[in-house]
Amino acid sequence: MSITASTLTDARQVRTRGNLFEALLRLIETRPFEQVTIREIAREAGIGYATFFRHYASKEALLHDLAANQIAELLNQALPVLFSVDSRQSCIALFDYVAERRVLWSALLTGGAATMLKQEFTAQAKRIADAQGPVDGWLPDDLRVTFAVSATVEIIAWWLQQEPGFPVERIAEILDRLVVMPAMTTD
Repeated sequence: MSITASTLTDARQVRTRGNLFEALLRLIETRPFEQVTIREIAREAGIGYATFFRHYASKEALLHDLAANQIAELLNQALPVLFSVDSRQSCIALFDYVAERRVLWSALLTGGAATMLKQEFTAQAKRIADAQGPVDGWLPDDLRVTFAVSATVEIIAWWLQQEPGFPVERIAEILDRLVVMPAMTTD
């Protein structure tokens, strides 16, 4: 079996992007995103400054890609449970995922990326909702998704500001009762 040049390039690109993600995460754990420079990201990732631009046009593009990946993974963890079992378990899965990545999500929601994160979260949730089909209810589907995502992001942000000991089960109950159950109601 031979390894092609494109396979090596693809593997190298994946590895470099992963290094860039990890570098940005380490840096935004120490200070706000706005204070981090591309040179610092490149140095932390172990790549050249020019190499950064082969992957991303700006540090904002890197942050957007990082956030989009995290949101997709979060939704992949929580939504299957929501549509197949019960909403409380879905909320627990969501908060378990965030708890395992508490520093990352804190940085994303407090480091100047909250607006972009909410927009990306809403866009991905709308695509999933469109694929599920309309919900027969009093609330327009587009508003249902926008409200649920906005409220979820705010609840996650609030929870992350609490002591780490605030139980996942309790915050999951809050999200479920305040947001998910009312948003899923059809009457």
